[in-house]
Amino acid sequence: MRIAISLVVLFIASPAMAAGTAVPEPSGLALFGLGVLGVIVGRRGARRRRD
Repeated sequence: MRIAISLVVLFIASPAMAAGTAVPEPSGLALFGLGVLGVIVGRRGARRRRD
């Protein structure tokens, strides 16, 4: 029984099932992260000036 469950999990997580998934480039992901960080810093700075 344990082997059957392991085989099912292995089949579900096989790379053939994930072949259509696009993985973003690290540079694009880093650029997105910097943009999010800039928005957070900008909002905190604007909030401090108001108070």
